[in-house]
Amino acid sequence: MNITRSTLAVALATTLAACGGSSDAGTTGSNNNDDGFASCSIPDQNQRFFEYMKDDYFWADQLPQQLDPEAFDDVYAVLEELRVPEDTYSYILTEEEYESLFVNAEYAGFGFSQQQVSATEIKLRLVYRDSPAWEAGMRRADSIIAIDGVPTSELLANGTYNEALGEPEVGVTRDISWRNPAGEEFTATISKDQVATNTVMGAQVWDINQQPVGYFTLDSFINRTGDDLNEAFNDFATAGVRELVIDVRYNGGGLIRYANQTATQTAGTHVQGKTFVEYRFNEQNRNQNEAVPFSLVDGIEQLDLDSVIVLTTGASCSSSELIINSLKPHIDVTVIGNRTCGKPVGQVPEQLCDKVTFAINFETVNSEGDGRYFDGIAPTCPVQDRIVADWGSFDDPLTAAARNYLETGNCPVSSSAQALLQPSADDFVPQQPVFYNLKQKRASLQ
Repeated sequence: MNITRSTLAVALATTLAACGGSSDAGTTGSNNNDDGFASCSIPDQNQRFFEYMKDDYFWADQLPQQLDPEAFDDVYAVLEELRVPEDTYSYILTEEEYESLFVNAEYAGFGFSQQQVSATEIKLRLVYRDSPAWEAGMRRADSIIAIDGVPTSELLANGTYNEALGEPEVGVTRDISWRNPAGEEFTATISKDQVATNTVMGAQVWDINQQPVGYFTLDSFINRTGDDLNEAFNDFATAGVRELVIDVRYNGGGLIRYANQTATQTAGTHVQGKTFVEYRFNEQNRNQNEAVPFSLVDGIEQLDLDSVIVLTTGASCSSSELIINSLKPHIDVTVIGNRTCGKPVGQVPEQLCDKVTFAINFETVNSEGDGRYFDGIAPTCPVQDRIVADWGSFDDPLTAAARNYLETGNCPVSSSAQALLQPSADDFVPQQPVFYNLKQKRASLQ
């Protein structure tokens, strides 16, 4: 889909297809102004943003008619003034933040994402393939127990843990000690390097009921995701996979075209020629409404499956939710895990001087017109996420529940809704806007 109003930098026009729910879009924002303020001064930015919101904000009919641009310290304050209660997802980035969050597929680090699960413990949420940490043998669910000989518990207690990991620069070297889920302890000297953030992880084929079942974790939707998906689906097609489990438990969204590719490579002939998503804008922009068909995008192999299992948590947002909502009218979709974050809306990025604004512009619905799941998509089988094993391991509660469902057709007994009322220290169920989830994800990288 193309809802670009004009072009900005090639990076914006070609890389961002949805910060959690937009289409392939560019940005606009000339430096001309007729408000009497110096170009790109704070009042000028505030006024421009207000005018833009009156035209393009999804809830434009709820905005005030006037705004004093000199009454606000910056455009961020204007956004908070204009934001309607339903909107927990609009935000504004500096160009540097935008590049870091959505364009750069590499960063300087050890190659793992971490999470503090208690006052004394850090666990690895993921380890990027071929990174320094990966080569040293570190994997998801390992616990970091010391850095340069200083126990993690001590570093956390005195607030120096992040400092101990060192600056995000190539060549920074630390002696890191860790413990795997089996209780084995290791120490290695690891140096930070440029890390490529592969978006498909743990792809493998299970043998369940003497049938090949594909599994993979899809961590984000960025420019390299199309190729990452192809690698996994090629292996699944070769193995003759007839069932599929897609793990999006920590996927906060991104390029919608790759959510489309994921869904189309999964369902194939069951969805070809049908609507993947319909974009609905505000009343004054109804001419921009558009139905987008299912498409292989960069995909090659398709599995033609009539059912799929999707693993979710409260961090599964936007484009991740679109996979579920868009497939539901066409094939059987079983959701295992926690209720998703609830973002059935999206935004077209707009340049504003040295910033990029992401105000909600439209809602997304499937081919039956279903959307507005602001409370999230409820799981078929409620199961609490815990960081206890590597991707695809049946020691993991979500993948174990998926295996049980494939074997029996039933949710596991342990996956009662009551169990969700007692989250453990390992649980990752953020209920914050997707932007903050994404910044937290980036901040957790080392």
